[in-house]
Amino acid sequence: MDLLSRPGGRAAAGLLASAVLSFFYARGGAGWVLGFVALVPWLRTLDATHTLGRCLLNAWAMSVAFTLAAFPWFGAAIGHYAQLGTAVGLLVLLVAAPLFQPQILVFALVRHRLRRRGLVLGALAGAAAWVATEWLVPRMLGDSYGYGLYPSRLLRQAADVGGTAGLTLLLLLVNEAVAAALARRGQGLRAVARPVGLALLVPLLLAAYGWAALAGLPAAPDAKPLRVGLVQSNIADYERLRQEKGVDAVVREVLDTHYEMSHGAVAQHRADAVLWSETVYPTTFGNPKSEGGAELDREIQGFINAAGVPFVFGTYDRDEAGEYNAAAFVNPGTGLVGFYRKTRLFPLTEYVPAWLDSAWLRQLLPWTGAWRAGNGARVFPLRLADGREIPVLPLICRDDVDTGLGIDGARLGAQAIFTMSNDAWFTRYPQGAELHQAAAAFRSIETRLPQFRVTTTGYSAAIDATGTVVASTQMGQRTLVIGDLPVTEPPRTLIVMWGDWVGPLGAAFLAALAVIAGVRRWRGRRLAEAAGGVTGVAALPADVAVLPPAVRVAAGLLRGVARLSLLAMALVFLFGDGPFRTNNFAQIRAFSVFFLAPELAAWLLLRAFAAQLSLEAGLLVFTRGRRRLELPLADVAAVEPWRWPIPGSGAWLRLGSGARWPSGLLHADPAGLARAIEAAGGAAVQERASLRARTYAQVRRAIQRGWLEHSLVKYGLFPLLLAVPAFRVHQFIVFGSSFGELQVYGLAAYLKAFALWWAAWTIAVVVCAAVLRAFTELGTLASVWLRPGRALDARWWLDRGGLAVLYLGLPGWLLLKTVGS
Repeated sequence: MDLLSRPGGRAAAGLLASAVLSFFYARGGAGWVLGFVALVPWLRTLDATHTLGRCLLNAWAMSVAFTLAAFPWFGAAIGHYAQLGTAVGLLVLLVAAPLFQPQILVFALVRHRLRRRGLVLGALAGAAAWVATEWLVPRMLGDSYGYGLYPSRLLRQAADVGGTAGLTLLLLLVNEAVAAALARRGQGLRAVARPVGLALLVPLLLAAYGWAALAGLPAAPDAKPLRVGLVQSNIADYERLRQEKGVDAVVREVLDTHYEMSHGAVAQHRADAVLWSETVYPTTFGNPKSEGGAELDREIQGFINAAGVPFVFGTYDRDEAGEYNAAAFVNPGTGLVGFYRKTRLFPLTEYVPAWLDSAWLRQLLPWTGAWRAGNGARVFPLRLADGREIPVLPLICRDDVDTGLGIDGARLGAQAIFTMSNDAWFTRYPQGAELHQAAAAFRSIETRLPQFRVTTTGYSAAIDATGTVVASTQMGQRTLVIGDLPVTEPPRTLIVMWGDWVGPLGAAFLAALAVIAGVRRWRGRRLAEAAGGVTGVAALPADVAVLPPAVRVAAGLLRGVARLSLLAMALVFLFGDGPFRTNNFAQIRAFSVFFLAPELAAWLLLRAFAAQLSLEAGLLVFTRGRRRLELPLADVAAVEPWRWPIPGSGAWLRLGSGARWPSGLLHADPAGLARAIEAAGGAAVQERASLRARTYAQVRRAIQRGWLEHSLVKYGLFPLLLAVPAFRVHQFIVFGSSFGELQVYGLAAYLKAFALWWAAWTIAVVVCAAVLRAFTELGTLASVWLRPGRALDARWWLDRGGLAVLYLGLPGWLLLKTVGS
């Protein structure tokens, strides 16, 4: 019935309107203007959503609608590639829409929770959650809402400040401002003026910055530009061709076509270098698997020698770990310079995550690949026949949607970007290829590096430092593109100096809000304890969470996943193999996804059902904002503490009819809360747990927490004190001094490196603390079972022992590692 009600109808209309606007926004051209208002109808429906469940349902529906509006071609491409058909491909895409666009769900959840503390805070927190999720959670296409501004030459220039994440953040805030103006339209001109002014100010500032940035770019130098021949052979679907013509015939056709077109680029158009597309040479170059492969290697080298210019082309590389999608730099005469190995592989086509890989999966999906990922950006010297040497950053396919790789290449001294892709699976769906090229163009805007981009079937292009395509092809054409672009020392943009900072800043903003909320809650508990005195009776009013059974189970599962994930990480640290133990990025990603995300989700879920319980004239009164629920004290027959503290301690209210009140009460001291109700003339406490369970609960509550167990000290200051000496040793080993990285790469890179060390040590402390807490709780349970009379003393020693192991053991281990190295 809800779906047929008027609010449900308005919500559906809002989602449909946002989907239609997003459809035209995603198609480029003049539709970029819609990016400032496309989300407004959906935001208005969120404003009318008052419960967490409806908010999540709304966000799920929006993720599906947005995916269908902006990326239908991707579903069709999936169906074609997997030979499942367009309809099945679209169905798979829509079912996976929340995973494809997770930022929409996180945005809606955070906005819903914090909007009650103010419209501005809700808008800022929601936008921060959006960009933080895009930064933290890997996504297949690496898309961002800000990509839609690419058709605007002026507005897109701000990407050199905050990247596409910065553009996304500003677009979200403008949408919020327009939605706020519509909500206030009945309150007079003054109420509407402020949000409308903000909505107009942002695009004006973007345009002003774009004009200034374009005017401030250095003029084209008098020196000879770099002239590159881009060979778009339009030979695709190698597997079908192999079946029709045979492997040897296909390889022969591909090479001969590239030879002919490359000869034209050099002999007729005087190209300084030639660029072929991704995996154009379908075997390992320089490390042949057979005598036939060695002969082809010699043939390619002979052709390059005759051409007299360097070639860069897609091929494979291999070592003892496996095979790689790679780009080979080959010079005439001297031969192979080196390989760049693709870093961002496409999941389920180029590789399968280790946790998912299995024989049955590969049997089910026979087209899954087994390539290994490269280890990040590399810069190679492009040595031209006229004596020039130009540092080049190669990127392969999905690499060009990664802002970080472009930034790393610019920091390594690149003066041009060579991008190779195989967009053949977009041949029937050119919108996908257009989006891919727009995403690649943003790497040039962010770094101010010219870019030469070649694909198998289109679109190939030469892109200047403003992101403008100065020479290009059509989709599905066999074409030779000659790109002439000036190459100079690029200006140092803010995003190159600071890194991809908008997403981390959004995550830090949310973390700061969580810390502030935690401090306020801690202070409130302290005040409540002081008001309760030494009697142990919890004072009323009290902060509780009113939890329906389903919400209690959901929050308990989320917290259980988070806690068990910490123990799993501890096992990996102790007994696991592989790079995880030394890879800070992998640790941060795992910690964020498997601990922080479910822990934050549980906290938000509980906060969504938080209320204040007070006693007024014989009534138990639950208040939350303006909402108020009353329960006559006389109707409460008993207070029953929960047998199991899931997701924390709490109690049921038993009514006079014998039935439970539909929701349970989450409270840190349910027994004390029950005594407070009883002292006010209410029901008596009815303990349902065993004597040992009650003893265990009393022992846990009796221990006083000192300042060493304060979260800011334990998980903030202590990891910082550990990170400082560890980082200093690292700097000495790698750079020769405490400030070596600062002198070589600048302050932003130095601070980013230190932040990674601090984050890694924070994770280590949290994992160690979780393990110690598990041992403490197990020891307490054993003591309660074996010697209940001494359980309190045992708990005191276990707690103090755990603190000693944490605060003395970790520094001692660090000291031993430092001395040993």
